[in-house]
Amino acid sequence: MKTDFWLDKWEKNEIGFHQQEINGHLQAYWQDLKLKPESQVLVPLCGKSSDMLWLCGQGHGVLGVEISPIAIRDFFDENGLVPHITRQGPFQRWETDGLAILQGDFFNLNASDVQEVGGVFDRASLVALPPELRQQYSQHLQQILPRGARILLVAFEYDQEVMAGPPFSVTEDELRLLYLQRYGIKPLFEMDVLDGYPQFCARGLDKLLDKVYLLSPN
Repeated sequence: MKTDFWLDKWEKNEIGFHQQEINGHLQAYWQDLKLKPESQVLVPLCGKSSDMLWLCGQGHGVLGVEISPIAIRDFFDENGLVPHITRQGPFQRWETDGLAILQGDFFNLNASDVQEVGGVFDRASLVALPPELRQQYSQHLQQILPRGARILLVAFEYDQEVMAGPPFSVTEDELRLLYLQRYGIKPLFEMDVLDGYPQFCARGLDKLLDKVYLLSPN
């Protein structure tokens, strides 16, 4: 799945994956990351998520990464924020009051871009990627993150033979394979949420597990 897929989704405003509300898992489990107040939080493939504003409200600096300029522009416009726009390597950096979004390809991030990051919130990144890109994504993330950074990760799990993603099904076993070398994985939450997604029922699913994990460095 190439970046053109997501650019096209934003261009056509086909953004059913966008959540209007602050993510409940973020609010319920963020304290499990045990971040220092000065730690920066990385939100990869952030779209125009309001979760970034909530994180700022907890006193953290926030660094988002997003390929679509439409998503970033909408984030600032819809929240009444005026960005200061500069260049940062291959990225265009949109910034205001402790919150910055890098517009560009996640795989162009390097260790210097995320050197202040103490935690990661991954709600819509791993599940947005097909298997081959999930491996590249997790490897790249582990290569660039500071050694002590923890990850709060939200995933879906369902029968991929019945419905194709995105969002893709990501099992706990796959997570352990992807992050085994560096992270211990602790399940925090699991619930069948299919009733809240009638569009997935219509596509034949009989179960949709919403799962939350804490990834801590070994």
